[in-house]
Amino acid sequence: MNEEALTVAAGGASVQTGVAGAVTDLADDKQAFHVPWGKAMMWIFLLSDTFIFSCFLIGYMSVRMTTTVPWPNTSEVFALSLGGEPIPLILIAIMTFILITSSGTMALAVNYGYRRDKKKTVLLMLATAALGATFVGMQAFEWSKLIEEGVRPWSNPMGAPQFGSSFFMITGFHGMHVTAGVIYLIVTATRVGTGYYDRHRGGNYEMVEITGLYWHFVDLVWVFIFAFFYLW
Repeated sequence: MNEEALTVAAGGASVQTGVAGAVTDLADDKQAFHVPWGKAMMWIFLLSDTFIFSCFLIGYMSVRMTTTVPWPNTSEVFALSLGGEPIPLILIAIMTFILITSSGTMALAVNYGYRRDKKKTVLLMLATAALGATFVGMQAFEWSKLIEEGVRPWSNPMGAPQFGSSFFMITGFHGMHVTAGVIYLIVTATRVGTGYYDRHRGGNYEMVEITGLYWHFVDLVWVFIFAFFYLW
């Protein structure tokens, strides 16, 4: 029997296999893969942002490896005294834990969004926004502490002057993204809670997932900043 013309009966319908089946599928103009427009645009935006953050981190590493002035010890610079004893990177560790936790609450929000559970979706998105706002607040404290110690974008009393410009540029750009993400979360949660997506999008909570994509990206970028800037 010619395999190319083989027809298999399946569930009362005939299915062609081999070359003949491929030709039939192409002739039917079937849509094999579909990405919603909003999600595609978010992926494009995140890809462009990836290039920007990559340039920042690569520039930082280049400066770090070529400077002739000693680079400050980040374990000492970002230490906080608790009980009279300095604890290295304790604030940064807490900030990292907060962002990782927020990724978990965001993932749960997306899950309940698919289930059309508005109450849990809203609560989890607001919890994520609260964690993000806490992170921004701690970052503001970190900035104020270094500014009080004399660190500026153009100077640094603790060593290489490029430390200040690298720190404020990288953490500031990321902090702007987190702040925008908090606003984004609150707006989306409000629309879910007021039934906006039920009235205007037929109950499609796809925007919750799109918001989650942005938030997970922001969290992932922080992991790289934490590894390359604070731990190196």
